[in-house]
Amino acid sequence: MRLTIYYGGTFDPVHNGHLAIAAAAQSAFDTEVILLPSADPPHRPPASASAEQRAAMVELAIAGLPGLRCDRRELHRPGKSYSVLTLRELREEQGPDQPLAWLIGIDSFLGLPTWHHWQDLFALCHFIVVPRPGLDMDAADSMLSVACQGRWQTAPEALADRPYGRIYRLPMALRTESATAVRDGLQTGRNMNTVLAPSVSDYIRRHGLYSSGV
Repeated sequence: MRLTIYYGGTFDPVHNGHLAIAAAAQSAFDTEVILLPSADPPHRPPASASAEQRAAMVELAIAGLPGLRCDRRELHRPGKSYSVLTLRELREEQGPDQPLAWLIGIDSFLGLPTWHHWQDLFALCHFIVVPRPGLDMDAADSMLSVACQGRWQTAPEALADRPYGRIYRLPMALRTESATAVRDGLQTGRNMNTVLAPSVSDYIRRHGLYSSGV
């Protein structure tokens, strides 16, 4: 069975770094990558743009890019956007044997022990971990290190062999873009068109988001 990859995030706003990560995962695994905007992220301050606006920007950014699509399910569910609830839904829909993977930056992966029912996630999906500058697994706390033992894989094909429980480090060039830097740049009036899709820049400008400096 072909692996299905989900890329959850706030996407506040979606930027070229997000798109590069999705494209790298798509290329490594030769499969669809589904971007999943969170409505009410529990581990971050409230988003600057509304959930609907952030999802709209994701859809604009990936329009015309084959193999990428947006799933708005977290916008339709009340309460906090806990990943474990989303993955339980996906597992119920797709069955126990479908290989599922959660695409995640290493910064978020290192914070996994703060997530709601985080240890249950290993029985629901694989993890594809994206490198970030200055971070590696040496910074993992003891609980996460123990949870990861025996799960790391060196070949992407290994994630299609079983439905969940494995971890793969995505080989790709380090990306320096961050949504925080994009928001800060816009709020101080800097032009951020070099890190935003033109359709996203236009949306931000039309809706006056982030004290728009695009």
